[in-house]
Amino acid sequence: MVRPLLMCFVLCVVSGSSKPTEQKSRVHADAPLSELEHDDQQNFDYDHEAFLGREEARSFDQLRPEESKRRLSIIVDKIDADKDSFVSEAELRDWIKRAQMQHVYDSVEGQWKDFDMDGDGQVTWDEYKNVTYGSYLESPQTDGDYNYTHMMMRDERRFRVADGNGDMVADKQEFTAFLHPEEYEHMKDIVVQETIEDIDKNGDGLIDLQEYIGDMYMSEDGEAEPDWVTTERQQFAEFRDKNGDGKMDKDETLDWILPADYDHAVAEAKHLLHESDADQDGKLTKEEILDKYDVFVGSQVTDFGEALLRHDEF
Repeated sequence: MVRPLLMCFVLCVVSGSSKPTEQKSRVHADAPLSELEHDDQQNFDYDHEAFLGREEARSFDQLRPEESKRRLSIIVDKIDADKDSFVSEAELRDWIKRAQMQHVYDSVEGQWKDFDMDGDGQVTWDEYKNVTYGSYLESPQTDGDYNYTHMMMRDERRFRVADGNGDMVADKQEFTAFLHPEEYEHMKDIVVQETIEDIDKNGDGLIDLQEYIGDMYMSEDGEAEPDWVTTERQQFAEFRDKNGDGKMDKDETLDWILPADYDHAVAEAKHLLHESDADQDGKLTKEEILDKYDVFVGSQVTDFGEALLRHDEF
């Protein structure tokens, strides 16, 4: 049987087993940096999770302050990407985004060996295709639920977009973009294209109201339409269909599924800078960060320390 596709339907939240009255969503909104309340008058727990990632922040609860500072010092060196001995707001933002992406990186890492069949540190299109569609390629057959030829062509198209130099050989960064395209700016167009193809039933390359609702909700005979469906009809007319032509084009679909909402990482980077920038020069030295270590990690550092341990840097 064909290996389950890892990301072919990542954008298709609708599953065949879902109840027809359940609301489904294709929107990829950024998750909050932490579920904790952001109240610095009480503690800096929110900032710890934002700076280091939620799961990782629990790992170093028992560290002594001296050890926390030592490990934070190493982390600061990592954040300082341009090695100018300062941490800028942009570098803080990038680090926070990386911390929040750690679950994605861990997921790819856990699957990497399955696809890198020859162990050369790269995944070719042929390797991915053979692992994912191997049994189908050996014995092509029609499946009533899945068009594997179409799925394979779609995966190949996405692989080409993720593969920056066009050699159909993906390094880990490119393969991550292939598996998680919604997380990468240069993959947005393919995310939109796949979404429209999924929903557009009449083949005009657009999403009308009927297709929009039909993707989320399947009515049963005699069933009253749920209130949320009525709300979605209003959302389509008032917010989704911005030009009022009754359909969503590519730009409107992009605004729907990948909204450019409030950037939590930018806000947190500004907050950490404000809390720690003693000389108010708009950038942080290592000393300024360590002086305010409790804002970043307190006496609890994170699994990011553990990540560095994997590289024998502690």
